[in-house]
Amino acid sequence: MKLYPLTLLTKLACILCIALLCSVNSWAQQADSIHISLKNRVKKTSRVPEIKANIQPYRPLFGTLGNSGMFNTYSGSAKPANIAATKDKLLTIVKIYPNPVEDQLNIILSIGKDGTQTTVKIIDLLGNEVVTLSNERLNAGEQTRTFNIPSRLNAGIYFLRVMAGSESQVKRISVL
Repeated sequence: MKLYPLTLLTKLACILCIALLCSVNSWAQQADSIHISLKNRVKKTSRVPEIKANIQPYRPLFGTLGNSGMFNTYSGSAKPANIAATKDKLLTIVKIYPNPVEDQLNIILSIGKDGTQTTVKIIDLLGNEVVTLSNERLNAGEQTRTFNIPSRLNAGIYFLRVMAGSESQVKRISVL
């Protein structure tokens, strides 16, 4: 069987058919499916929730030098009750590192009174005590304690509870 090369007439017929099929309206996008609006859309403004707490708003301290000037409506002095409250604090956890922890955990804590009974415990997410790392009396001041993490502790998220006297603080730790 012998194949004949395409003639010029056949090529023109193919081009005409392709052009005709592409211009048919059923192949094109429908005009009513496009919706163009030139109006500016009004954004709905969401209402900001109010925080109903007893929090003092920020007040700039204008006129603190010599307390003179036209902006001298706010007091620039700090409340002595807040300073006394931080001094009376028995326990302050300054830092826990490294976090996430693999085998050794370091805690920097500040104790407010000499001879305070201090307990360091690891607690799981359900609040169950997993292990007690320390239970001893500590002197006042900032101290660094190092603890080895037991091998029976699975990888996951735990809480470290440090109790000094009647105060306690809880910090989150990740065990690898």
